[in-house]
Amino acid sequence: MRVPITAGNWKMYKTVGEASAFAEALLNDSASLAEVELIVCPPFTSLPALSKIFEGTPVVLGAQNMHWETEGAYTGEISARMLKEVGCGYVILGHSERRHIFRETSEEVGKKVETAFGNDLIPILCVGETIEEREQGNTESVVHEQLAKGIEGVDSNNAVKLVIAYEPVWAIGTGKAATPNDASDVIAFIRNLYADRFGKPVSESVRILYGGSVKTNNVYEFVKDESIDGTLVGGASLDPASFLQIAGETRRVYS
Repeated sequence: MRVPITAGNWKMYKTVGEASAFAEALLNDSASLAEVELIVCPPFTSLPALSKIFEGTPVVLGAQNMHWETEGAYTGEISARMLKEVGCGYVILGHSERRHIFRETSEEVGKKVETAFGNDLIPILCVGETIEEREQGNTESVVHEQLAKGIEGVDSNNAVKLVIAYEPVWAIGTGKAATPNDASDVIAFIRNLYADRFGKPVSESVRILYGGSVKTNNVYEFVKDESIDGTLVGGASLDPASFLQIAGETRRVYS
């Protein structure tokens, strides 16, 4: 059985002090952590502090981005080796805000995915279409391009470890979530593409999440679909109570 994930992407929120307070509050209710893999992805500045707090607990630390080079003259960038040393197990790559605000290409995302695996980090590869692309009927072609280039350097040994997050751009931070049917259809398409590349057994084992305006009052409708293996949560992950409730709703499906 695929272990469900509740992952929180904090984006550019929370100081180190605020992040530490969140982490302590999260761990106070450990009963909600069972049967769901909890991943917290704070800003880079909070990674060392949260690494210490989460050490020996079920919560896994993740980063929000990284460069594909090992080191060099890349002002403002972070390497995979740096993330691994500070205790990260996951790294979000190809988020729509990186693609559309910072103009990251799918080829660059693919290089990051390959580098992450080379440094024993598990990538959470984000794919998704804009509202214009959806209205033009281009959802599948956009997702196909992003996925194909994102996994170009992934070998069969790492393919099953990858986590994919379908995040329709039009549903991120807008309060307008895709319907469970919308998400299920695209995730089925992604799983079929993965089967074409790596075979059906790998495709049936890889975890695919939904992300985009996930909240406590809608998460169950997504995760009860057996094709959706959890969620990548934005704003609702900033409050420990709501994040735990989302994890609890996810666990409810598997209880």
